[in-house]
Amino acid sequence: MKLKEAIRKAAKGLGHAIPMIIGILILISLFNTLVPVSSYRILFRGTLLDPIVGALLGSVVAGNPVTSYIISGDLLKQGISLITVTAFMIAWVTVGVIQLPAEIQFLGKKFALIRNLSAFVLSLVVAFITVMLISLL
Repeated sequence: MKLKEAIRKAAKGLGHAIPMIIGILILISLFNTLVPVSSYRILFRGTLLDPIVGALLGSVVAGNPVTSYIISGDLLKQGISLITVTAFMIAWVTVGVIQLPAEIQFLGKKFALIRNLSAFVLSLVVAFITVMLISLL
């Protein structure tokens, strides 16, 4: 009896989540389609702020890791620094501004905001450490 009730509650929760998940996927797809990778070069000026801009952009754009590898390769070919691209990639897969409403609904506002903020800060820290270690090799 408890199993049936648990399945019913899970199905009801999933039914409420599906429209939001579909909306998030549509937003991500639209943004990725409407904003070509070549336009990112306008945002990156070769300054010390570039890693922050990269992490912010990765936070907003978001997506799956495989896509970030492709976009990051294009960014590197355009002459954007490795630290900026690394911050972009890490934020791309760990921070989710577009998914934030769904995350708040399912995990709570405080948790979602703290998780996203810490993931953003750590994306910069990890980017700096990664590039520093690569330069030592």
